[in-house]
Amino acid sequence: MTLASPLPVIHAETGTAAASPAPASTRDNTLADAQAQLADAIALLGYDAGIHAMLAAARRELTVSVPLRRDDGSTQVLTGYRVQHNISRGPAKGGLRYSPSVTLDEVRALAMWMTWKCALLDVPYGGAKGGIAIDPRQYSLAELERVTRRYTSEILPIIGPQQDIPAPDIGTDEQTMAWIMDTYSVTQGHTVPGVVTGKPLSLGGSLGRPSATSRGVVHIAGAALERAGISAHGATAAVQGFGKVGRDAARFLAERGVRVVAIADQYGAVHSSAPAGIDVEALARHVDEEGTVVGFAGADPLDPAEVLELEVDLLVPAAVEGVLHEGNAARVRARIVVEGANGPTTREADRILQQNDVLVVPDILANAGGVIVSYFEWVQANQSYRWEARDVEARLGERMLAAWAGVTTHAAELDITLRAAATSLAVARVTEAHRLRGLYP
Repeated sequence: MTLASPLPVIHAETGTAAASPAPASTRDNTLADAQAQLADAIALLGYDAGIHAMLAAARRELTVSVPLRRDDGSTQVLTGYRVQHNISRGPAKGGLRYSPSVTLDEVRALAMWMTWKCALLDVPYGGAKGGIAIDPRQYSLAELERVTRRYTSEILPIIGPQQDIPAPDIGTDEQTMAWIMDTYSVTQGHTVPGVVTGKPLSLGGSLGRPSATSRGVVHIAGAALERAGISAHGATAAVQGFGKVGRDAARFLAERGVRVVAIADQYGAVHSSAPAGIDVEALARHVDEEGTVVGFAGADPLDPAEVLELEVDLLVPAAVEGVLHEGNAARVRARIVVEGANGPTTREADRILQQNDVLVVPDILANAGGVIVSYFEWVQANQSYRWEARDVEARLGERMLAAWAGVTTHAAELDITLRAAATSLAVARVTEAHRLRGLYP
Protein backbone atom coordinates (compact mmCIF):
# COMPACT_ATOMS: atom_id res chain seq x y z
CA MET A 1 0.00 0.00 0.00
CA THR A 2 1.39 3.39 -0.94
CA LEU A 3 0.63 6.80 0.42
CA ALA A 4 -0.74 7.86 -2.95
CA SER A 5 -4.11 6.17 -2.43
CA PRO A 6 -6.73 6.89 0.24
CA LEU A 7 -5.24 5.49 3.42
CA PRO A 8 -6.44 3.89 6.57
CA VAL A 9 -4.74 5.54 9.51
CA ILE A 10 -1.56 3.54 10.16
CA HIS A 11 0.05 3.02 13.53
CA ALA A 12 3.48 1.54 14.11
CA GLU A 13 6.51 1.48 15.86
CA THR A 14 3.35 -0.31 16.68
CA GLY A 15 1.92 0.21 13.18
CA THR A 16 -1.84 -0.38 13.02
CA ALA A 17 -4.89 0.95 11.27
CA ALA A 18 -7.18 2.85 13.52
CA ALA A 19 -10.56 1.44 14.35
CA SER A 20 -13.30 3.59 15.84
CA PRO A 21 -11.54 6.49 17.55
CA ALA A 22 -11.63 7.01 21.27
CA PRO A 23 -13.65 9.90 22.66
CA ALA A 24 -11.71 13.16 22.49
CA SER A 25 -11.65 13.41 26.28
CA THR A 26 -9.78 10.11 26.61
CA ARG A 27 -7.31 11.00 23.85
CA ASP A 28 -6.64 14.33 25.52
CA ASN A 29 -5.67 12.50 28.71
CA THR A 30 -2.90 10.47 27.08
CA LEU A 31 -0.08 12.48 28.64
CA ALA A 32 -1.82 12.49 32.03
CA ASP A 33 -2.08 8.69 31.88
CA ALA A 34 1.60 8.36 30.95
CA GLN A 35 2.62 10.70 33.78
CA ALA A 36 0.40 8.81 36.25
CA GLN A 37 2.01 5.51 35.29
CA LEU A 38 5.42 7.05 35.91
CA ALA A 39 4.29 8.43 39.30
CA ASP A 40 3.05 4.98 40.32
CA ALA A 41 6.40 3.43 39.38
CA ILE A 42 8.33 6.12 41.27
CA ALA A 43 6.25 5.44 44.39
CA LEU A 44 6.70 1.68 44.05
CA LEU A 45 10.47 2.06 43.65
CA GLY A 46 10.78 4.61 46.45
CA TYR A 47 12.62 7.17 44.32
CA ASP A 48 12.82 10.81 45.36
CA ALA A 49 11.23 13.87 43.79
CA GLY A 50 14.39 14.77 41.91
CA ILE A 51 14.45 11.48 40.02
CA HIS A 52 10.73 11.82 39.35
CA ALA A 53 11.14 15.32 37.94
CA MET A 54 14.03 14.24 35.71
CA LEU A 55 12.11 11.29 34.26
CA ALA A 56 8.86 13.22 33.86
CA ALA A 57 10.41 15.92 31.67
CA ALA A 58 11.45 15.41 28.06
CA ARG A 59 15.14 15.89 27.37
CA ARG A 60 14.49 17.86 24.20
CA GLU A 61 11.41 19.11 22.34
CA LEU A 62 11.25 20.73 18.92
CA THR A 63 8.19 22.34 17.33
CA VAL A 64 8.57 23.36 13.70
CA SER A 65 6.54 25.02 10.99
CA VAL A 66 6.29 22.91 7.85
CA PRO A 67 5.31 25.03 4.85
CA LEU A 68 3.86 23.01 1.99
CA ARG A 69 3.38 23.98 -1.62
CA ARG A 70 0.16 22.23 -2.68
CA ASP A 71 -0.27 20.78 -6.14
CA ASP A 72 -2.63 23.62 -7.02
CA GLY A 73 0.08 26.20 -6.29
CA SER A 74 -1.30 27.33 -2.91
CA THR A 75 0.76 27.31 0.27
CA GLN A 76 -0.25 25.69 3.54
CA VAL A 77 1.69 25.81 6.81
CA LEU A 78 1.56 22.67 8.96
CA THR A 79 2.96 22.10 12.46
CA GLY A 80 5.40 19.32 13.25
CA TYR A 81 6.98 18.00 16.43
CA ARG A 82 9.88 15.84 17.54
CA VAL A 83 10.24 14.97 21.22
CA GLN A 84 13.24 13.15 22.67
CA HIS A 85 12.13 12.01 26.09
CA ASN A 86 15.30 10.31 27.28
CA ILE A 87 18.73 9.42 25.85
CA SER A 88 20.49 7.99 28.90
CA ARG A 89 20.56 4.43 27.51
CA GLY A 90 21.37 5.30 23.91
CA PRO A 91 20.14 7.23 20.86
CA ALA A 92 16.51 8.32 20.88
CA LYS A 93 14.15 6.02 18.98
CA GLY A 94 10.55 6.43 17.95
CA GLY A 95 8.03 6.69 15.17
CA LEU A 96 6.83 9.58 13.04
CA ARG A 97 3.06 10.08 13.01
CA TYR A 98 0.97 11.84 10.37
CA SER A 99 -2.50 12.46 11.78
CA PRO A 100 -4.80 15.46 12.09
CA SER A 101 -5.11 14.78 15.84
CA VAL A 102 -1.37 15.08 16.55
CA THR A 103 -0.57 17.39 19.47
CA LEU A 104 2.58 18.11 21.40
CA ASP A 105 1.18 16.45 24.52
CA GLU A 106 0.34 13.28 22.58
CA VAL A 107 3.88 13.16 21.18
CA ARG A 108 5.29 13.71 24.69
CA ALA A 109 3.33 10.75 26.03
CA LEU A 110 4.32 8.46 23.17
CA ALA A 111 7.99 9.43 23.54
CA MET A 112 7.86 8.57 27.25
CA TRP A 113 6.31 5.18 26.54
CA MET A 114 9.06 4.54 23.99
CA THR A 115 11.66 5.15 26.70
CA TRP A 116 10.07 2.53 28.94
CA LYS A 117 9.56 0.10 26.06
CA CYS A 118 13.20 0.22 24.99
CA ALA A 119 14.40 -0.16 28.57
CA LEU A 120 12.03 -3.04 29.32
CA LEU A 121 13.19 -5.00 26.27
CA ASP A 122 16.82 -4.06 27.02
CA VAL A 123 17.27 -2.31 23.67
CA PRO A 124 20.05 0.32 23.89
CA TYR A 125 17.86 3.26 22.95
CA GLY A 126 16.06 6.10 24.62
CA GLY A 127 12.54 7.15 23.68
CA ALA A 128 11.41 9.66 21.07
CA LYS A 129 8.39 10.39 18.92
CA GLY A 130 7.50 12.75 16.12
CA GLY A 131 4.40 13.94 14.36
CA ILE A 132 2.82 16.35 11.92
CA ALA A 133 -0.78 17.48 12.25
CA ILE A 134 -1.91 16.34 8.81
CA ASP A 135 -4.41 13.87 7.36
CA PRO A 136 -2.34 12.04 4.73
CA ARG A 137 -5.47 10.76 2.99
CA GLN A 138 -6.18 14.31 1.82
CA TYR A 139 -2.81 14.84 0.10
CA SER A 140 -1.16 13.53 -3.05
CA LEU A 141 1.98 11.42 -2.99
CA ALA A 142 3.99 14.37 -4.28
CA GLU A 143 2.63 16.62 -1.53
CA LEU A 144 3.47 14.05 1.14
CA GLU A 145 7.00 13.80 -0.20
CA ARG A 146 7.40 17.57 0.03
CA VAL A 147 5.99 17.60 3.57
CA THR A 148 8.32 14.81 4.65
CA ARG A 149 11.44 16.34 3.15
CA ARG A 150 10.70 19.79 4.58
CA TYR A 151 9.94 18.35 8.03
CA THR A 152 13.17 16.34 7.87
CA SER A 153 15.17 19.45 7.01
CA GLU A 154 13.60 21.27 9.99
CA ILE A 155 14.47 18.54 12.52
CA LEU A 156 17.82 17.73 10.88
CA PRO A 157 19.96 19.11 13.73
CA ILE A 158 18.60 16.59 16.24
CA ILE A 159 18.32 13.35 14.21
CA GLY A 160 20.98 10.92 13.05
CA PRO A 161 22.01 7.27 13.46
CA GLN A 162 23.70 8.05 16.78
CA GLN A 163 21.22 10.75 17.87
CA ASP A 164 17.61 9.98 17.02
CA ILE A 165 16.28 7.34 14.63
CA PRO A 166 12.72 7.79 13.30
CA ALA A 167 10.49 4.93 12.15
CA PRO A 168 6.97 4.55 10.68
CA ASP A 169 3.92 5.30 12.79
CA ILE A 170 0.35 6.46 12.10
CA GLY A 171 0.02 7.62 8.50
CA THR A 172 3.62 6.89 7.49
CA ASP A 173 5.30 3.88 5.90
CA GLU A 174 8.55 2.64 4.39
CA GLN A 175 8.30 5.19 1.55
CA THR A 176 8.22 7.98 4.14
CA MET A 177 11.35 6.53 5.73
CA ALA A 178 13.06 6.39 2.32
CA TRP A 179 12.40 10.11 1.82
CA ILE A 180 13.77 10.91 5.28
CA MET A 181 16.87 8.79 4.68
CA ASP A 182 17.52 10.44 1.31
CA THR A 183 17.01 13.98 2.64
CA TYR A 184 19.35 13.35 5.56
CA SER A 185 21.91 11.57 3.38
CA VAL A 186 22.05 14.42 0.86
CA THR A 187 23.08 16.80 3.65
CA GLN A 188 25.83 14.41 4.76
CA GLY A 189 27.23 13.80 1.29
CA HIS A 190 26.88 10.02 1.56
CA THR A 191 24.17 7.42 2.14
CA VAL A 192 23.27 6.95 5.81
CA PRO A 193 20.89 3.95 6.04
CA GLY A 194 20.99 3.93 9.86
CA VAL A 195 19.20 7.27 10.22
CA VAL A 196 15.78 5.57 10.04
CA THR A 197 14.32 2.10 10.44
CA GLY A 198 11.32 0.59 8.70
CA LYS A 199 12.95 1.30 5.32
CA PRO A 200 12.33 -0.65 2.10
CA LEU A 201 14.45 -3.79 1.83
CA SER A 202 16.21 -2.37 -1.22
CA LEU A 203 17.48 0.53 0.90
CA GLY A 204 18.73 -1.52 3.83
CA GLY A 205 15.52 -2.48 5.58
CA SER A 206 15.34 -5.66 7.60
CA LEU A 207 13.61 -8.87 6.69
CA GLY A 208 10.80 -9.46 9.17
CA ARG A 209 10.36 -5.76 10.05
CA PRO A 210 6.87 -5.19 8.56
CA SER A 211 5.30 -7.97 10.64
CA ALA A 212 7.52 -7.62 13.71
CA THR A 213 5.04 -5.85 15.98
CA SER A 214 2.33 -8.35 15.09
CA ARG A 215 4.60 -11.32 15.73
CA GLY A 216 5.55 -9.85 19.08
CA VAL A 217 1.90 -9.33 20.02
CA VAL A 218 1.10 -12.94 19.16
CA HIS A 219 4.11 -14.30 21.07
CA ILE A 220 2.84 -12.45 24.14
CA ALA A 221 -0.79 -13.40 23.50
CA GLY A 222 0.21 -17.05 23.36
CA ALA A 223 2.12 -16.77 26.62
CA ALA A 224 -0.80 -14.96 28.28
CA LEU A 225 -3.29 -17.61 27.14
CA GLU A 226 -1.00 -20.33 28.48
CA ARG A 227 -0.71 -18.50 31.81
CA ALA A 228 -4.50 -18.38 32.03
CA GLY A 229 -4.76 -22.11 31.28
CA ILE A 230 -6.38 -21.53 27.87
CA SER A 231 -5.27 -23.55 24.86
CA ALA A 232 -4.53 -21.33 21.87
CA HIS A 233 -6.13 -23.91 19.60
CA GLY A 234 -9.82 -23.07 19.73
CA ALA A 235 -9.46 -19.95 21.87
CA THR A 236 -11.54 -16.98 20.70
CA ALA A 237 -10.20 -13.53 19.89
CA ALA A 238 -11.39 -10.10 18.78
CA VAL A 239 -9.00 -7.68 17.06
CA GLN A 240 -9.64 -3.95 16.92
CA GLY A 241 -7.68 -2.47 14.03
CA PHE A 242 -6.79 -4.13 10.74
CA GLY A 243 -3.65 -2.30 9.67
CA LYS A 244 -0.01 -3.23 10.02
CA VAL A 245 -0.40 -4.73 13.49
CA GLY A 246 -4.01 -5.85 13.61
CA ARG A 247 -3.98 -7.47 10.20
CA ASP A 248 -0.92 -9.64 10.76
CA ALA A 249 -1.81 -10.27 14.40
CA ALA A 250 -5.15 -11.70 13.30
CA ARG A 251 -3.39 -13.82 10.68
CA PHE A 252 -0.77 -15.15 13.09
CA LEU A 253 -3.41 -15.87 15.73
CA ALA A 254 -5.41 -17.86 13.17
CA GLU A 255 -2.27 -19.78 12.22
CA ARG A 256 -1.96 -20.81 15.88
CA GLY A 257 -5.49 -22.15 15.84
CA VAL A 258 -7.13 -19.18 17.56
CA ARG A 259 -10.68 -18.44 16.33
CA VAL A 260 -10.69 -14.77 15.36
CA VAL A 261 -14.41 -14.01 15.64
CA ALA A 262 -14.47 -10.22 15.21
CA ILE A 263 -12.33 -7.58 13.51
CA ALA A 264 -12.84 -3.82 13.34
CA ASP A 265 -11.27 -1.02 11.36
CA GLN A 266 -11.97 2.72 11.39
CA TYR A 267 -14.99 2.30 9.09
CA GLY A 268 -16.82 -0.65 10.65
CA ALA A 269 -16.53 -4.19 11.96
CA VAL A 270 -17.39 -7.77 11.09
CA HIS A 271 -18.23 -10.79 13.22
CA SER A 272 -18.49 -14.53 12.54
CA SER A 273 -19.93 -17.31 14.68
CA ALA A 274 -18.62 -19.98 12.29
CA PRO A 275 -16.59 -22.78 13.90
CA ALA A 276 -13.39 -21.48 12.27
CA GLY A 277 -14.15 -17.81 12.90
CA ILE A 278 -13.30 -15.21 10.27
CA ASP A 279 -11.24 -16.27 7.27
CA VAL A 280 -8.51 -13.67 7.84
CA GLU A 281 -6.81 -14.20 4.50
CA ALA A 282 -10.11 -13.72 2.64
CA LEU A 283 -10.82 -10.60 4.69
CA ALA A 284 -7.37 -9.24 3.86
CA ARG A 285 -8.06 -9.69 0.14
CA HIS A 286 -11.39 -7.89 0.58
CA VAL A 287 -9.68 -4.98 2.37
CA ASP A 288 -7.03 -4.76 -0.35
CA GLU A 289 -9.82 -4.33 -2.90
CA GLU A 290 -12.30 -2.21 -0.92
CA GLY A 291 -10.15 -0.38 1.65
CA THR A 292 -12.28 -1.52 4.60
CA VAL A 293 -13.65 -4.61 6.34
CA VAL A 294 -17.17 -3.29 5.68
CA GLY A 295 -19.08 -5.38 3.17
CA PHE A 296 -17.03 -8.55 3.65
CA ALA A 297 -19.29 -11.40 2.52
CA GLY A 298 -17.70 -13.96 4.81
CA ALA A 299 -18.93 -12.39 8.06
CA ASP A 300 -21.79 -10.37 9.52
CA PRO A 301 -21.62 -6.60 10.11
CA LEU A 302 -21.13 -5.42 13.68
CA ASP A 303 -21.04 -2.10 15.49
CA PRO A 304 -17.30 -1.37 15.92
CA ALA A 305 -17.77 -0.47 19.59
CA GLU A 306 -19.12 -3.97 20.26
CA VAL A 307 -15.84 -5.56 19.20
CA LEU A 308 -14.35 -4.36 22.49
CA GLU A 309 -17.20 -5.88 24.50
CA LEU A 310 -17.55 -9.39 23.05
CA GLU A 311 -17.25 -12.45 25.26
CA VAL A 312 -13.90 -13.76 24.01
CA ASP A 313 -10.76 -15.20 25.53
CA LEU A 314 -8.51 -12.57 24.00
CA LEU A 315 -8.99 -8.93 22.98
CA VAL A 316 -6.28 -7.17 20.97
CA PRO A 317 -6.85 -3.38 20.75
CA ALA A 318 -4.48 -2.57 17.90
CA ALA A 319 -5.64 0.90 16.91
CA VAL A 320 -5.17 4.16 18.82
CA GLU A 321 -4.98 5.51 22.35
CA GLY A 322 -7.81 5.51 24.86
CA VAL A 323 -10.27 3.09 23.22
CA LEU A 324 -10.80 1.31 26.55
CA HIS A 325 -11.98 3.97 28.96
CA GLU A 326 -14.26 4.61 31.91
CA GLY A 327 -17.32 4.55 29.68
CA ASN A 328 -16.87 1.02 28.31
CA ALA A 329 -14.34 -0.85 30.48
CA ALA A 330 -17.02 -2.39 32.71
CA ARG A 331 -18.56 -4.02 29.63
CA VAL A 332 -15.33 -5.70 28.51
CA ARG A 333 -15.87 -9.46 28.76
CA ALA A 334 -12.56 -10.67 27.38
CA ARG A 335 -10.42 -12.65 29.81
CA ILE A 336 -7.18 -11.19 28.46
CA VAL A 337 -6.38 -7.83 26.85
CA VAL A 338 -3.11 -7.65 24.92
CA GLU A 339 -2.36 -4.06 23.94
CA GLY A 340 -1.27 -4.00 20.31
CA ALA A 341 -1.57 -0.19 20.21
CA ASN A 342 0.13 2.40 22.39
CA GLY A 343 -2.00 3.57 25.30
CA PRO A 344 -5.31 1.92 24.33
CA THR A 345 -6.35 1.58 27.99
CA THR A 346 -6.87 4.66 30.14
CA ARG A 347 -5.92 4.75 33.80
CA GLU A 348 -9.55 4.49 34.93
CA ALA A 349 -10.19 1.59 32.56
CA ASP A 350 -7.13 -0.17 33.97
CA ARG A 351 -8.64 0.04 37.44
CA ILE A 352 -12.01 -1.30 36.29
CA LEU A 353 -10.46 -4.17 34.33
CA GLN A 354 -8.32 -5.15 37.31
CA GLN A 355 -11.41 -5.20 39.54
CA ASN A 356 -13.10 -7.48 37.02
CA ASP A 357 -10.13 -9.88 36.90
CA VAL A 358 -9.27 -9.08 33.29
CA LEU A 359 -5.56 -9.67 32.63
CA VAL A 360 -4.12 -6.63 30.81
CA VAL A 361 -0.75 -7.05 29.10
CA PRO A 362 0.66 -3.51 28.73
CA ASP A 363 1.69 -1.90 25.48
CA ILE A 364 5.33 -1.41 26.43
CA LEU A 365 5.64 -5.20 26.56
CA ALA A 366 3.00 -6.45 24.13
CA ASN A 367 3.80 -4.29 21.09
CA ALA A 368 7.57 -4.05 21.53
CA GLY A 369 8.30 -6.35 18.59
CA GLY A 370 8.52 -3.38 16.24
CA VAL A 371 11.24 -1.59 18.15
CA ILE A 372 13.15 -4.85 18.69
CA VAL A 373 13.37 -5.50 14.96
CA SER A 374 14.00 -1.79 14.34
CA TYR A 375 17.03 -2.27 16.58
CA PHE A 376 18.01 -5.31 14.54
CA GLU A 377 17.66 -3.23 11.36
CA TRP A 378 19.85 -0.49 12.81
CA VAL A 379 22.50 -3.05 13.77
CA GLN A 380 22.41 -4.53 10.28
CA ALA A 381 22.77 -1.05 8.77
CA ASN A 382 25.79 -0.35 10.95
CA GLN A 383 27.31 -3.70 9.96
CA SER A 384 26.33 -3.45 6.25
CA TYR A 385 25.10 -7.01 6.60
CA ARG A 386 21.65 -8.56 6.27
CA TRP A 387 20.36 -11.25 8.63
CA GLU A 388 18.17 -14.08 7.39
CA ALA A 389 14.45 -13.81 8.16
CA ARG A 390 14.60 -16.92 10.36
CA ASP A 391 17.32 -15.30 12.49
CA VAL A 392 15.31 -12.10 12.89
CA GLU A 393 12.15 -13.97 13.88
CA ALA A 394 13.96 -16.32 16.27
CA ARG A 395 15.73 -13.47 18.05
CA LEU A 396 12.47 -11.51 18.21
CA GLY A 397 10.72 -14.44 19.88
CA GLU A 398 13.54 -14.89 22.38
CA ARG A 399 13.47 -11.21 23.37
CA MET A 400 9.70 -11.06 23.72
CA LEU A 401 9.39 -14.20 25.82
CA ALA A 402 12.35 -13.26 28.02
CA ALA A 403 10.69 -9.92 28.74
CA TRP A 404 7.38 -11.67 29.44
CA ALA A 405 9.08 -13.96 31.95
CA GLY A 406 10.75 -11.03 33.68
CA VAL A 407 7.57 -8.97 33.93
CA THR A 408 5.35 -11.81 35.14
CA THR A 409 7.91 -12.89 37.73
CA HIS A 410 8.27 -9.32 39.02
CA ALA A 411 4.48 -8.90 39.14
CA ALA A 412 4.06 -12.12 41.11
CA GLU A 413 6.82 -11.27 43.58
CA LEU A 414 5.31 -7.86 44.40
CA ASP A 415 1.64 -8.80 43.83
CA ILE A 416 1.17 -5.97 41.32
CA THR A 417 -0.33 -5.67 37.84
CA LEU A 418 1.66 -6.45 34.73
CA ARG A 419 1.59 -2.76 33.81
CA ALA A 420 3.00 -1.73 37.17
CA ALA A 421 5.63 -4.45 36.94
CA ALA A 422 6.67 -3.54 33.39
CA THR A 423 6.80 0.20 34.05
CA SER A 424 8.72 -0.13 37.30
CA LEU A 425 11.29 -2.47 35.74
CA ALA A 426 11.78 -0.02 32.86
CA VAL A 427 11.95 3.04 35.10
CA ALA A 428 14.52 1.32 37.31
CA ARG A 429 16.75 0.58 34.31
CA VAL A 430 16.58 4.14 33.02
CA THR A 431 17.27 5.49 36.51
CA GLU A 432 20.28 3.20 36.85
CA ALA A 433 21.64 4.59 33.59
CA HIS A 434 21.19 8.12 34.96
CA ARG A 435 22.95 7.14 38.18
CA LEU A 436 25.91 5.56 36.41
CA ARG A 437 26.38 8.47 34.01
CA GLY A 438 26.03 11.09 36.72
CA LEU A 439 24.72 14.63 36.42
CA TYR A 440 26.71 17.04 34.24
CA PRO A 441 28.27 19.39 35.20
